[in-house]
Amino acid sequence: MKLRRLTALAAAGAVTALAVAAASLGQAKAAPSNTALPSISGSARDGSLLTTSNGSWTGNPTSYAYQWLRCDSQGGSCAAISGATSKTYTVQTGDVGSRLRSQVTATNATGSGSAQSRPTGTVEATGSAPKNTSSPTISGTPQQGSTLTVNPGGWSGTPSPKFSYQWQACTGTGGGCNNISGATNATYVLQQSDVSHTVRVVVTATNNKGTSTATTAETDLIAPAKAAQGGAAITVAQVSLPNRLTIDGVKFSPTPATDREPITARFHVSDTRGFSISGALVYVLGLPYGWTYKAPEQPTDSTGWVTIQIHPTRNMPLRTGDLVMFVRARKPGDNLLAGVSTRRLVQEPIR
Repeated sequence: MKLRRLTALAAAGAVTALAVAAASLGQAKAAPSNTALPSISGSARDGSLLTTSNGSWTGNPTSYAYQWLRCDSQGGSCAAISGATSKTYTVQTGDVGSRLRSQVTATNATGSGSAQSRPTGTVEATGSAPKNTSSPTISGTPQQGSTLTVNPGGWSGTPSPKFSYQWQACTGTGGGCNNISGATNATYVLQQSDVSHTVRVVVTATNNKGTSTATTAETDLIAPAKAAQGGAAITVAQVSLPNRLTIDGVKFSPTPATDREPITARFHVSDTRGFSISGALVYVLGLPYGWTYKAPEQPTDSTGWVTIQIHPTRNMPLRTGDLVMFVRARKPGDNLLAGVSTRRLVQEPIR
């Protein structure tokens, strides 16, 4: 009886062993089948590193292969990303606005099976385009021959922007600005052609997210290297405090004065920057009072000069001495003794 039981148990064990072996053999012969999808870890942002898991598989895979996919904003219409066949993937700028999936292919001796991860969130851009936060400025003396330097001002933006510059010459009354050929450095040496103009700089900031520009304020009028009497003038309307008018040129004909003949007096008006000034009103009064007739106030011409005829009276002595003249130059509309006006005493010898 006992022998029969042992024989029966042995037969049952053999059957069980054969069943397990058969199941294992069947499993070994099946290609891998996915039981849990691959998953992606990492941030869906430009420049971030993503990593995919393999997921879970039946069939005892012996190897895995990877392909990253770029999908539309809904996670569909996916296409393989060329060269993206590693377990990790660095998000590219071209992925911004899309969603990504990983596709894992598991392989054993029998065959292969593939599964895709769920899509990431929409890929976001990293960084930002440049934005001006404080205006660029120009430093230096606005005078022919001087070197001006531009400070680009303050900027936001990631990565930090790089700067380029374009200097412009503008009309003396503001605006009407045009590029100065070749003036693209952070410094600029003022030329004779800049005199009586203003200049400004257009600053361009660029990074891989975009480009933005900002413009400096215009400088003061560019003054000549030194006073250039008879040269091109600016209008007196372009002179304002703290600049002042100056009477820097005086000529008489004849000199000395004789026989109470009319005296031709010429006066040149500039300002404290060295500009010749047109349109300045010049007034002349002979001293002592009564030696000359009153002459009307007259404006300077386009070169800064004015010519005034001075007529002596019978009171001017015909002897050795001097006719003293009070000369005033002023800006129309200014108070006679204020604003940018100037005064000077000059002398004409009498022989």
